[in-house]
Amino acid sequence: MTTERGLVSPTKETEIALHEEIILAKRQITDNLDQILTVLPKRVHRALAPYLEEHSDLLELVLDLGRPAEARFGNNLHVDLLPASDDPTDTANEVTLDDIDHVTSRISDFGFDNRAGIERTLHRISCIRNRAGRVIGLTLRIGRAVYGTVDIIRDIVESGKSILMLGRPGVGKTTKLREVARILSAEFRKRVVIVDTSNEIAGDGDIPHPAIGRSRRMQVKRPEEQHAVMIEAVENHMPQVIVIDEIGTEQEAFAARTIAERGVQLVGTAHGNSLENLLLNPTLSDLVGGIQSVTLGDEEAKRRGTQKTVLERKAPPTFDVIIEIMEVDKLAIHHDVAKVVDKMLRGQLPRPEIRVRNTGGIVEVVQKAELPPDRPGEKTGGTYGMTFEPEPIPYSPSLSEGRGSAIGSERKSFGQSGKTVHLFPYGVSRSRLERAMANLRVPGVVARDMKDADLIIALKATFRREPAKIHEARGKHIPTFVVRSNTYIQIESALREVFGLQPTVLPTDEEAAISEASNAIEHVQETGEAVELAPQNAYVRRLQHQLVERAELGSESLGIEPRRRLKILPNTTT
Repeated sequence: MTTERGLVSPTKETEIALHEEIILAKRQITDNLDQILTVLPKRVHRALAPYLEEHSDLLELVLDLGRPAEARFGNNLHVDLLPASDDPTDTANEVTLDDIDHVTSRISDFGFDNRAGIERTLHRISCIRNRAGRVIGLTLRIGRAVYGTVDIIRDIVESGKSILMLGRPGVGKTTKLREVARILSAEFRKRVVIVDTSNEIAGDGDIPHPAIGRSRRMQVKRPEEQHAVMIEAVENHMPQVIVIDEIGTEQEAFAARTIAERGVQLVGTAHGNSLENLLLNPTLSDLVGGIQSVTLGDEEAKRRGTQKTVLERKAPPTFDVIIEIMEVDKLAIHHDVAKVVDKMLRGQLPRPEIRVRNTGGIVEVVQKAELPPDRPGEKTGGTYGMTFEPEPIPYSPSLSEGRGSAIGSERKSFGQSGKTVHLFPYGVSRSRLERAMANLRVPGVVARDMKDADLIIALKATFRREPAKIHEARGKHIPTFVVRSNTYIQIESALREVFGLQPTVLPTDEEAAISEASNAIEHVQETGEAVELAPQNAYVRRLQHQLVERAELGSESLGIEPRRRLKILPNTTT
């Protein structure tokens, strides 16, 4: 059978109708449309009724003072329900204040975000006010609970990974979020708490809509308090999963990170169409690890083949998986966010996995995920962004070949002879060196002059400049050990290698916090400037306070949990 261009044959129409029936059979749609129709003025309801018989995809109704009421359907169909008259003085078909009052008197009160609803439904009514606060416009958005939309990502939902969904407004983010909450709570019997800022996920009223299954819903009084309710949900209700809609502020992004660090699965949505948009958003980039500018040394830049200033991820991503909702039934999925972000910051664009639901309702993977391979020495997806593993540096007694390692032919004898080793710190903190030797109980003392030293501990930046004293050491064949930074951990690690001790391991959180406090105490004693420490729990803060007291300095706690921290103050007594 032939057909004219642009027309569909009867056979084809039958096939399409059959496919639609199959898909609808897998999806159950609950829209509670009758309940929103009952709040409309009668003349608007009468005008809308004929269109509802022909179209089942009503999206929203718009009532603006002095204009005709408008209905918006799918496929970008807009209909004026009360057509304007050609006579500009004829206002019979315009929306009046009485029409607006008719609606507002039959719905719940508007909140601080100018949104209201109808109890036990998912409909959302938003208002526009004039300068005096009078409601002069309404947008009545039809809320639908669509069951069966999550099968396209069900394997990811079941994995227990934290998921962030992105997409333009109206593409179905909240619908999928609601369905995820229902599956995890009802089918997997997990403790799910929904932080529902605008009652959009679980509907209006104190009793949530059945579409969220066994999930519990926490309402938010003011939108700006959402981050506090997120933390409250974790601390008070022991959830296994927290569901959040529309993460949009820096405080909410930080709260999401705090929740993820406590081992709770997060499922949320954020403003943005793609992962690339999210990276460029300074407020929300922390959700995928954040971005920091790093200045590399000449050698490191040469090894990486980049400029000296590069962008790197500064922390582990809050969310493990990013899902970009391109269309209702077409998704782009980034499975390993840490690696994907690292590659994007290097200018390499990974290919996401793309899944679609075809006209037969079958989920297909039309594009497999593909990450560009790591370059030699490159390692992506680590805790703190991309790293490069340097090639082993051959041992050499020459000072000029040292590159951040130990230099000198006598290095191996220090740990075996048992005799006292005189170490001269050049550019390195003398007090930290003494403390490290005391803690490790090695036979070493700090030399007051380079000529008396058996070994020089030099800071990398100082060593590269090679001033007069380094030239003097070279002439006397004094071995030199170069450390990358003037921190206690680096100095201790150097001593372990010098004296042949077991390699150091990463400190525990408690040890790292005590080390930070010790370094800060030294700084305050030397400069007289107050120093704020990183946030810690109450137990660690107590240990830090005790350490400060022994140093005869002052201290105070600032902030609120989980950002409560110590501030070390100089001793003001004369």
